[in-house]
Amino acid sequence: MDYKEIAQETLNIEASALLQASKNMNDVFEKAVELILSCKGKLIVTGVGKSGLIGAKMAATFASTGTPSFFIHPTEALHGDLGMISKEDAVIAISYSGESEELSSILPHIKRFGTPIIGMTRDSNSTLGKFSDLVIDVVVEKEACPLDIAPTSSTTLTLALGDALAVCLMRAKDFKKSDFASFHPGGALGKKLFVKVSNLMRTKDLPIVGKEAKVKEAILEISHGRLGTVLVVDEQERLVALVSDGDIRRALLRDDFSLEANVLEYATKNPTTCEDENMLASEALVLIEEKKIQLLVITDKNKKIKGVLHIHTLIEKGIS
Repeated sequence: MDYKEIAQETLNIEASALLQASKNMNDVFEKAVELILSCKGKLIVTGVGKSGLIGAKMAATFASTGTPSFFIHPTEALHGDLGMISKEDAVIAISYSGESEELSSILPHIKRFGTPIIGMTRDSNSTLGKFSDLVIDVVVEKEACPLDIAPTSSTTLTLALGDALAVCLMRAKDFKKSDFASFHPGGALGKKLFVKVSNLMRTKDLPIVGKEAKVKEAILEISHGRLGTVLVVDEQERLVALVSDGDIRRALLRDDFSLEANVLEYATKNPTTCEDENMLASEALVLIEEKKIQLLVITDKNKKIKGVLHIHTLIEKGIS
């Protein structure tokens, strides 16, 4: 049995359903978008079985892209959750046949509230079709299932049409990356757009020595500080240099190396610093990578140290 060929056939059948729906797109879809945009409440999505699973995903997509939305199961609605629907809301009801018993049971009650219904079904003359203010056609020529029974092409099309609705709403609302990140503060984009240097920089127990310190003192501070670096300051506590464990290793190769030497002899003078602790952590990472350093020192305008940001911290926190 050629499973690769079966998989390709499945994808081709479902892709064909999407392309055909694209060609058959009419003004009903546009009216559905306008109806949702005019909704003063929430967008409720409901459906049973596979349609319910698709509906739950659609509601999640709407909610995360700027359209307040949640999913209600018809059975739960019949046992109290109908109270979650108001006349200010709009409902997307999904049933391929349009005759799902559980869904059909709640439609009269939704209409009693005066709540508009957008039906997603293959049959506008079905029970769902008749109760709907607008019907988005989700008919497919055939399911990808070899028995032409299991919802495959039809669920793929329904899901894609839900995505199309969400994208249209995003465009209409001028939904931006920053808006998306607001709903996903824990995600990669949220971290990229909201986490600042001040949120991640280390401010306590910093390894610091004076510019008159000897190399052996610097090595002790490097060990205690656990940053692989010691910061060197002048009498006014202004940053003048830093010494990394790499600087020490390279210094060991010199014939004149001495633990009693002044730390500045082996230091990196005028190191890269940042005066803006409100800089995005993602921008700080770019700076660190451009300068090929591991530690970024955060200072005020007078070069007094406020904190440090290590590349390992950025990586651990998922900043990219």
